[in-house]
Amino acid sequence: MQNKGIIKLFALLFGLVSIYQLSFTFKANQIEDTAKEAAIAKYADTVDDYQYKRNVEEARYLDSLKTSKIKVGDKFESIDVYNLLGVAQYDYNEVENNAMNLGLDLKGGINVILQISVRDILKGLSDNSKDPLFNKALDDAEELQKDSQDSYLQSFFTAFDAIKGDTKLASPDIFANRTLSDEIKFDMSDNEVKGIIETKIDESIVSAFEVLRKRIDKFGVTSPNIQRLGNTGRILLELPGAKDIERVKDLVTKTAQLQFWETYKAQEVLPYIMEVNQKLVEENKKKEVKEDVAEVQEDDNDASDAIDDLTGQVETDSTATTSLADIYPIGIQEFGRGGSVIGIFLKKDREKVLEHLNASKNRASLPAEMRYVKFAWGLQSEDSEYSELYALKGNRDNEPRLSGAVITGADQDYDQVSRPAVSMQMDARGAKIWEEMTKEANETDGNIAIVLDNIVYSAPGVTQAGGISGGRSQISGSFTMAEAVDLANVLRAGKLPASAQIVQADEVGPSLGQEAIDSGMLSFVIALAFVLIWMIFYYGKAGGFADIALLLNILLIFGVLASLGAVLTLPGIAGIVLTIGISVDANVLIFERIREELAKGKSQKESIKDGFSNALSSILDANITTGLTALILFVFGTGPIKGFATTLIIGILTSLFTAIFITRLLVDWYVNRGGNLEFSTGLTKNLFKNVNIDFLRKRKFAYILSGALILASLGSLFTIGLDQGIDFVGGRTYQVRFDQDMSVEEVKTDLHAIFESAEVKTIGGPNQLKISTKYKVEDSSIEADEEVQSMLFKALQKYLPAGMTYSEFLDGSGDKKIGKMLSSKVSPTIADDIQKSSVWAILGSLVVVFLYILLRFKKWQFSLGAVAAVFHDVLIVLGIYSLTWRFMPFSMEIDQTFIAAILTVIGYSLNDTVVVFDRIREYFNENFGWNFETTINKSINSTISRTLNTSLTTLVVLLAMFLFGADSLKDLLFALIVGVIVGTYSSVFIATPIMYDTAKKGNATDALKKKVKEVEEDA
Repeated sequence: MQNKGIIKLFALLFGLVSIYQLSFTFKANQIEDTAKEAAIAKYADTVDDYQYKRNVEEARYLDSLKTSKIKVGDKFESIDVYNLLGVAQYDYNEVENNAMNLGLDLKGGINVILQISVRDILKGLSDNSKDPLFNKALDDAEELQKDSQDSYLQSFFTAFDAIKGDTKLASPDIFANRTLSDEIKFDMSDNEVKGIIETKIDESIVSAFEVLRKRIDKFGVTSPNIQRLGNTGRILLELPGAKDIERVKDLVTKTAQLQFWETYKAQEVLPYIMEVNQKLVEENKKKEVKEDVAEVQEDDNDASDAIDDLTGQVETDSTATTSLADIYPIGIQEFGRGGSVIGIFLKKDREKVLEHLNASKNRASLPAEMRYVKFAWGLQSEDSEYSELYALKGNRDNEPRLSGAVITGADQDYDQVSRPAVSMQMDARGAKIWEEMTKEANETDGNIAIVLDNIVYSAPGVTQAGGISGGRSQISGSFTMAEAVDLANVLRAGKLPASAQIVQADEVGPSLGQEAIDSGMLSFVIALAFVLIWMIFYYGKAGGFADIALLLNILLIFGVLASLGAVLTLPGIAGIVLTIGISVDANVLIFERIREELAKGKSQKESIKDGFSNALSSILDANITTGLTALILFVFGTGPIKGFATTLIIGILTSLFTAIFITRLLVDWYVNRGGNLEFSTGLTKNLFKNVNIDFLRKRKFAYILSGALILASLGSLFTIGLDQGIDFVGGRTYQVRFDQDMSVEEVKTDLHAIFESAEVKTIGGPNQLKISTKYKVEDSSIEADEEVQSMLFKALQKYLPAGMTYSEFLDGSGDKKIGKMLSSKVSPTIADDIQKSSVWAILGSLVVVFLYILLRFKKWQFSLGAVAAVFHDVLIVLGIYSLTWRFMPFSMEIDQTFIAAILTVIGYSLNDTVVVFDRIREYFNENFGWNFETTINKSINSTISRTLNTSLTTLVVLLAMFLFGADSLKDLLFALIVGVIVGTYSSVFIATPIMYDTAKKGNATDALKKKVKEVEEDA
């Protein structure tokens, strides 16, 4: 082998860089462990909400390492936490940025797909048009979306065209309004307007993407991933390590509509409230039908007397509470005392109060100057039962004098009593209006309410004469430091141009992630140990050299992943384990060819040279076909599936390098020193040496067997069907762990009583259930998510430990590790898209592989045989899943993970098939005296050792992962195990026989020989 020096240098540098890069991962893990230990030491498990407090303390510890500075000379520098051999110093930010990124399933966190509401954007562009045709088209577009792959905008155009009549999009009541007057003219055609609207929609979605990116960048999560999905209004967010899931959801869906309103004083609005209250009193009197109702003392005083009578906090004794509820059925608990707070109500009555105050029959009695009054609640403290009511000075357009669009900067700050607050800076236009508003408020002794998303954060008075100039102001309220930081981030990043809904979400608790790491590494070590031992057992010293190359290969994979900033996921670990099989396959192909050359009587050095040379074609073909399917998986996959594809692609490249170059270096080094390599041991020397099976004669039996299996599979698919996961049908799934073994049927009965329909399965163990429901599947709001989770908790509460709270249930990552461990959500619309994209991914991979084999082997018969075998394998895997999913002790849902398994099966099956085809092509070139059938049989026999060797090692590797790995991977691994078995069979008994049967007719064999000659001459 030429250029050995360059290869040695490259391998050495590649290895050192990988070790250097991985050292940051070890250091980061060490620091994180220290932070966890510090948090545990500070908060014992006897403290209330100890897990939450530990999470906060751990985050505080790590944040202090990021932000703390020490004075060095005249400058302040970050604290160094890593000393690399005394050569370089690194602070925690540098260590964290260089460490390997762990995915959601290994670190916990949240992965969501947000749908930006194109409907909201269209409403905004139309200036909130009231045109009935426009609004009906919006509603019709919603219906079209349920069964369409078109974007919402295209569906809107389709719906509008169907009902528009003489109405045009350029109507002044639709898009030719004052907002778009510079771009859309009255005389424009619909097609011209559509182009402008498409551009505006795209700009709005890009704006939403940038807003979300800025918010997430400031959230403090390591290695966040945000990307727009094609030209859709969907945005993918991956936040591994995020522990406060509800905070994340709130941050990414908040529209941040900041507004500044003038307020009415309590004495101006209370007469109206008392009038509404009196009407309720009279209505309640009419409804009284029971004789034993306690006598109610009538209050005939006017509104001002009532205010004087009711002051201070509400009495807590039951008598007073009952009396108060009868006197004030509107629910007021305390009246305002002259400020901007109108009154205090119970939190639970808020919806009812606004319903009464906004009822048209009541508002008709408002004074003319107050007819546009807008009622809003103050910021609610979590531990309080009471809410403050404000009355804002509204107008005909229901718009404030000043909005958050004028904000140019926002920072977390503190108010006068050292409570967390947010300081804001306005632009010139905003500063001018703000000065006018504050001047008027000062002169009239009024208040200005600072309102965010319809919640009054504060309503301060203005003491500065002449108003506040310069445009700087502050929002203060009863919120935590985290809330103040998030609010500043939202205001600084800007508001979303439209509402955003979470249409797909995966939440993983950190304890489940740690379990996945532990089980993944255990299975990885077991699989690796078997392969290392097997290679030495089968190939002797040469197997030892292959083991060294394999270990270097694994080091390089992890090093490349860390260097590229790629994310390691649980399926990614499975991909690395599968790479072990690929790496072994390359070495097996080389060693088997060397053994063949030795058997021909060639010298050791000549055999090694020819063995490596002859095996190269098969190695490249086998890895390219697998790589093509991995590439398709990378393009179509998201989240963990993309991680699987990433490690597979990297593994293929590093496997080729180590097998072809590193193994060769080691073998040549040993032989040149006078060493003797037989590439076998005493037990394996003559194994498979004289195999002479007539495989083609057995093809009819194989056809019958495969035909029966395919018919059984199709029959089961059409009658029983598949267990489709929420990826394909939509819904919500929860993985819940208990402290006792559970009865699936009993839990299912309880859940059916609440959700009407629910699927319950055991996963991982009898104390762990996977619960799926389609309850409110069409509603993707956070409120619906919260409602379903709350209902689930109530239904399962009797099975949970006594005293477990709702928050403890949601945080299944506590020490007890009981409660919700994982949850997923997929809306029906995106489920339909996933289903169709999965089908296209499989069909696309088949087309790509067909074309590659056609290009490589120059005959369509080879492509037909390979694709037929793949179809055979996929149908049988689907059939086995259909026949067994009802009684298997693990989840066998058809979801994106299963699609990843199918594509991997396709790659593996082709890998096997291509090796056989390569040998057939070679034998045609070398043995023109053999007939077609003899050539085929001898080709299969000569590769049988490699086929069984590779299949056995890959199968054992997968079995190790299946038996000792994480529960969430069992469905993926089961499909791969079935696929390896079926794929090995089909490459011998389906692909090759079909190629033979189609090529033997006519002069196909002569044409094949001629083509092989041409290829050889070109080479």
